[in-house]
Amino acid sequence: MHPAASSHDAEFDQGEFIMTLRGAAAIVGVSDEVSPTGELSVRGRALEAKVVRDALDDAGLELSDIDGVCHVGGAMDFAEFLGIAPRFVDSTLTGGSSFEIHLEHAASAIAAGVAECVLVVFAQTPRADRTAAKKAGKSGGARRRGPLFGGPDPIAEWELPYGLQGPVGSYALAASRHMSQYGTTAEQLARIAVSARRWAALNPRAKNRDPLTVADVVDSAMIASPLHKLDCCLVTDGAGAFIVTSAERARALAKPPVYLLGASTATTHRMITEMPDLTVTPGAISGPHAFAMAGITPDDVDVLMGYDSFTITQLLHYEDLGFCAKGEGGPFVESTDTGPGGTLPTNTNGGGLSYTHPGMYGMFLVVEAVRQLRGECGDRQVPDAEVAVAHGSGMVLSCMSTAVLGTEATL
Repeated sequence: MHPAASSHDAEFDQGEFIMTLRGAAAIVGVSDEVSPTGELSVRGRALEAKVVRDALDDAGLELSDIDGVCHVGGAMDFAEFLGIAPRFVDSTLTGGSSFEIHLEHAASAIAAGVAECVLVVFAQTPRADRTAAKKAGKSGGARRRGPLFGGPDPIAEWELPYGLQGPVGSYALAASRHMSQYGTTAEQLARIAVSARRWAALNPRAKNRDPLTVADVVDSAMIASPLHKLDCCLVTDGAGAFIVTSAERARALAKPPVYLLGASTATTHRMITEMPDLTVTPGAISGPHAFAMAGITPDDVDVLMGYDSFTITQLLHYEDLGFCAKGEGGPFVESTDTGPGGTLPTNTNGGGLSYTHPGMYGMFLVVEAVRQLRGECGDRQVPDAEVAVAHGSGMVLSCMSTAVLGTEATL
């Protein structure tokens, strides 16, 4: 058991407290903007405005209905751009799990009567930004930003000088440890990428759709041992938005509501060198708590949207969320079909490995989960889906946030 999980669980009461968010709020509008080329022609506020407009149209709402705003780049600035004066703002930034946290916070605010209709938005365009920089005669290469949380950057002081190639180097450490401790193989990790590609083949908006084999993955270039190029997520442009409102109001809007049944967040470290156990993520805390709030078990999950920044990330999700025991992720992905027609449909849009990955992918987990529960996914639709899990991962396996979503039938 995760060392942090054992002490936390001692205080965890599965009584009335964990039920307070169940069914209190629902997602009523979603949108995302991606391109099969990986690059978008619209950037910045214009791109954000587009996905906001699309989400409002999807919900049958107007901008005047919004009284809460969540935005990782700064909710106050974005609210000013929109020309609204929200009662609730949230600029939480935990990397890829930020949007599952925003969903949890939005539902909490709605349940408390602080807000009634909360907008969550994200846009990032690393490929288009690089193209624009090259045209302007500037360097288009990657540049490390300052610390996300202000103050001294411990990674720059304690990890980068010793040659850690981040972020892939951090995930490579986790993969190496899992292989050493549990005998996980490169071929088993590769199966995760192959499954994601099978889903992407059904998604005309996915970046990579060509057939992929286990051999293709393990024969691709080594990026940071033991992770190969095709074990790693894409670098694409992308944007998305979703709108959360009260369960009562949701029932009167344009699309079938998708209810938040359970939500929980946990964090155990910032630097990978401070991770208590390289084989156990904070999802071992957030997952069971969210499932308990929702009143479900892993067997009840129809669609799993897990943040697949790297193949090892998804394998750890399977273990920490309880789909298999710790250390059994390798045999699990060998014996369980997680692709189209499989018993555990996972990352049904193609995931960060084959669909899109603009730097923080958690937004797209929520959007796809909602569309699956509405039955809107066409060729990749999971039949009779009623329960979906969006499980976001932030920084370097640092902060996990789990959201359990359900249809009206699950209430």
